[in-house]
Amino acid sequence: MRQAQRSSSPVRGTGPAPPRAPQAARPVRYPESDGKPMSETPVHWHAMVDFASPLHGFLKDRPDAYVGSNMLMYYEEGNNKRRVSPDVFVAFGVPKLPERRVWLVWEEGKGPDFVLEVTSRSTRREDEVGKKALYERLEVREYWQFDPLGEYLDPRLRGYVLGADGEYREVALEERDGALCHDSLLGVTLRLEGERLRLFDPKRGEYLLTHAEERQARQAVEAERDRALEAQRIAEARMAELERRLRGE
Repeated sequence: MRQAQRSSSPVRGTGPAPPRAPQAARPVRYPESDGKPMSETPVHWHAMVDFASPLHGFLKDRPDAYVGSNMLMYYEEGNNKRRVSPDVFVAFGVPKLPERRVWLVWEEGKGPDFVLEVTSRSTRREDEVGKKALYERLEVREYWQFDPLGEYLDPRLRGYVLGADGEYREVALEERDGALCHDSLLGVTLRLEGERLRLFDPKRGEYLLTHAEERQARQAVEAERDRALEAQRIAEARMAELERRLRGE
């Protein structure tokens, strides 16, 4: 009787497993929101908007200037935990368009040139220590803190300018016409007038208007136009009446 021949084919389940194909790395997602409220209080929100909105108008004709507000900024590629959200920032030397949803420093090629944080007692340590060190590292040329409620800053405005050595120097505010001022790299003068921070255009000799002030100015112009039209209507009616009387009608 012949012996059965042993199969030369490998037995299933024995021997080393074949190497797995390398898996492609998942792309890192950079969220547009961190789930935190936009501002501490309505006062802080208005302070932020009243600073950002005039800058949009002031820089609207510069295609190389971008104004951002409360936008997440990521500064380490591949790590979506390394982020900051400046209340207001301006970057020069970058295209204004297209509009961004987040700011990726490595794609833009730089961080902002100017940052304003609307600060409060609860964000004091973060604004004075953590963000200050980060903005210095990102080579933000001007970093400002505005405390609209006067909770800890006296005066309510404090600024830093980046020196040639890459370190911040605190700005010495100048007193002009009853306000504390600084001529910013933005091309405007920051003016702390009592409790309010305003922007002044030294070339035109006028303040940059907030949305509310622009609306009030338009309403004033419209009211003056209506008054002029009404005065013209009355004058024309009187003239027509006088002509009728002269004709003996």
